[in-house]
Amino acid sequence: MFYSIFFKSSIGKKIIMASTGVFLMIFLLLHLSINLSLFYGEKTFNEAVFFMRNNIFIHIMEYILAIGFITHIFLGINIFLKNKNIRGDVEYSLNKSTPITSFSSRTMIISGILILCFLILHLINFSIPMKYSSNKISDYKIVISLFKNPYYTFIYVFSFIMLGIHLNHGFQSSFYSLGIANKKNFIWIKKFGCFYFWFISIGFSIIAIWFFFN
Repeated sequence: MFYSIFFKSSIGKKIIMASTGVFLMIFLLLHLSINLSLFYGEKTFNEAVFFMRNNIFIHIMEYILAIGFITHIFLGINIFLKNKNIRGDVEYSLNKSTPITSFSSRTMIISGILILCFLILHLINFSIPMKYSSNKISDYKIVISLFKNPYYTFIYVFSFIMLGIHLNHGFQSSFYSLGIANKKNFIWIKKFGCFYFWFISIGFSIIAIWFFFN
């Protein structure tokens, strides 16, 4: 009974939304660390991918990640529609009492949809060929060949800019929803969130741009 009420309540949904968001943000750091191994050459990157592919713990985490991502999307859309019906606008704000919201908070649903579209493209171009291709092409060569494509590289960099905008608000909102943020530590959470989203956006983008020109 308690769980049913919790999952249906506005607070419960935001706590779940925040928890799945934090989980996904941790995953991004792990994903970036693997991608950075591209700079160490084909052998190192292929070994890193091989380790991830054959690790039972990683396999379990992939299912958890998929569930977390689907839950995050569903709740995000649900909260957006509820807020729109209640307030008659399209904001998913950090603080409802604040009349002026940031650009990232006003565009959460837009950036979220764009990120979802990129994820589908990413799975089609990277994950599926790397996991299920029967041609046994080097994982390194699959990635590098895509980064040599100017259209894909542009979409890739643009998508991570959108992700950064999404994270800028999502990071702060997660701490609020989990009851960690307050007036005293908010400035530090905001600064750390800013550092995090720049680190993720620039990190992934630089990798793509570097291999496009080199």
